[in-house]
Formats: sequence, C-alpha cells, structure tokens
Amino acid sequence: MDWLINIIHYVVPFLVLLGILVFVHEFGHYIIAKLCGVKVAEFSIGFGKQLWGKRDSSGTLWKISAVPLGGYCKFLGDGDAASSSNEASNLSEEEKKYAFAYQNPFKKLAIVIGGPAFNYLFAIVVFTAMLLSFGKMDFPPIIGSVIEGSPAQKAGIMPQDKILSVDGREVKTFNEFHQEVQMNTSGTVALELMRGDQKIKLDVTLAIIPLDKELKQEQKPMLGVVSVTEVEFDPVKLSFFEAVKEASIKTWDVSVVTLRGVGQMITGRRGTDDLGGIVRIAEMSGDISKSSSWLDFLIFMALLSINLGLINLFPIPMLDGGHVVIYIIEILLRREINEQAKEYVFKFGFLLLIALMLFATYNDFARLFNRWFS
Repeated sequence: MDWLINIIHYVVPFLVLLGILVFVHEFGHYIIAKLCGVKVAEFSIGFGKQLWGKRDSSGTLWKISAVPLGGYCKFLGDGDAASSSNEASNLSEEEKKYAFAYQNPFKKLAIVIGGPAFNYLFAIVVFTAMLLSFGKMDFPPIIGSVIEGSPAQKAGIMPQDKILSVDGREVKTFNEFHQEVQMNTSGTVALELMRGDQKIKLDVTLAIIPLDKELKQEQKPMLGVVSVTEVEFDPVKLSFFEAVKEASIKTWDVSVVTLRGVGQMITGRRGTDDLGGIVRIAEMSGDISKSSSWLDFLIFMALLSINLGLINLFPIPMLDGGHVVIYIIEILLRREINEQAKEYVFKFGFLLLIALMLFATYNDFARLFNRWFS
C-alpha cells in the first residue's frame, strides 16, 4: 500500500499543479490570439497521443494528451506545436487572415507574451485573494535549509533553528532577518537562536560577495540560509487596492530573487546544485501536500507560476522569450527574418533546452539519492 500512498501524495498533487499552471500559461496565449483575430487550431494539456478531446464552435480542438509535462496552443497554419515551422502557404487567402504566420510582428509579440503574462497574473490573483482573506503574509524567521560550505554551516546553524534577534534587534519574519543581515557593516553578525527549548547565541563571520567585481563595491554580505516554505499570516485587513499592490510587490520580489540566483549561477558565484527540473517540482509538491496545508500548496503554485512565466521569457530559442527577441528584431528591421535562419535558431534552442533538462534531471536524481541514503 505504500506505493499507492506515494502516488496520492506525490503524483496526484504534481499533476494537479502542473495541469493548472500549464492551462494558465497556454490560456494566456489563447485569449490574446483570439483578441488579435488569430484562430487556435488546438489547445492541449500535455504532449503526445490524445487521451480526450472536444472541438468547440470556433473550431478549436481542446484536448488532454498522454505526456503531462507541458502543453501548447497550435495556431492555424502552424506545422508543429512550438510554431517553429508552418504550413500556412497551403492555406486559402481567406484562411491566411486568421493564421498566426501572416500576422504583423506586433500581434505575434502580444500573443507570445500572453502566456508568461498570465502566469504572473495568476500569482497576483492568488496573493491578492490570500491577502484579502487572511491578511498580510510572510515567511517566519525559521531556517529551512543551510547552504553547504556557507558561513551559517560553519557556525553550526541548523535547519528548523528559529532566529530571535540579529545584532540585538528582534526579528519577527524571515524578511526582517534578511534585511538586518544586509544592513550589517562589521562583517560579523550576532545571532540569537531558539533550537527546541534551548536559546543559542552565535557570532557568525559573513561571506562578502562583490556585486561588481571590477568596481569592488555594492558588496552583499551572505550568511547562507534559506527560509522554510510555510508562510504565516498577520491578520491586518487590507483594502482591495492595498492587497493588489502588496501582491504585485511580492510577485516582483520573487522575480528579482530568481534572476539574482540565475545570475549568480551564470557568473559562478553560486553552484548549479539548486537547478531543478520536473522531478524536483514533483518532490516539492508532494512534500508540501503531505506536511503542509492547502494554503501552502497554493502559495507554492503561485511561486512556481512566477518562475514559469519568468523562465519562459528568457531569450532562448523555443521558449517564448526566444520568439520575443525574433519579433522585436523584425519590428526594428521592418521585415521578416529568413525562415531557414529561424529554423536553425529553433533547432539550436531545442538542443539547448534538452541539455538543460538533462542537467536539471541529473541534479534532481542526485538530490533524491542523497535524500534517500544519507
């Protein structure tokens, strides 16, 4: 029966999570395409063999496919699900009016951005609803994990330690804890922790990371800890507009932190061990569904939606961001890029994505191996 319990706790939440986020993303493409007068031939959750399908009055085939690791909108005249090739030349003159390939680059750009934009909108809606229902939310000042080789690990800080104060200043949220560490100028931070029933005082020498190696300034002190995933709510009632503002700020902050992390990986200041893929998402969604509330699961979904929207905007061919770059270039040049050149670019992007997915999957299984056998 253990295998059945694991399916319930890991596979089912993962499929629900991914299905919702893929639907949100593709619906963004779909709705903007409809507004731009482009016909959507297929709207699929998943890839591969069709398991279920129904065609609506506008001719769009809505379907669920066998491989639940993504989805796509296939527009009229597209030769494949990624719109990287087309068969629009075979269309009649009337059909060409509704084909994606024959739209101006401004419409194409809007349709491509629609997917990531809806991922961001979904996160803002979730955060707004929670703020209106429960009040302000924040992560508690509890250590979720400690980065290997970091000052925190060397000082003996452990997961589940609760931070009481930083340099004598009481902290009530993880954000306050982070801000106090960033404000430290001495290079050594005094922490008061609660570990179980025991109070512990530690002096931790911070690692200093230069944000600009050439200028050697705007330096950032680093402790090397990550917060827990569960949030706490402060029952302060907000108006609708205050909630939307707060939700938008949180969404922006998550994007900034993600970009900083990616930048640190690219420049070598952070290891690539944090890079995860589908298996990591399934693991995290299962862990949260087992040990946390549905609110934490919904917040995790919103955070993942932000990351999905942001990553899709990266200027990598085959991703939405790669299409964005191409259409911006076409707008600037006032002409279309050669179709064969686009094909080569998309093939390179496909190989790059496969390589990244394989690397992320390797990290996922290495992490699982350490988790199971450590």
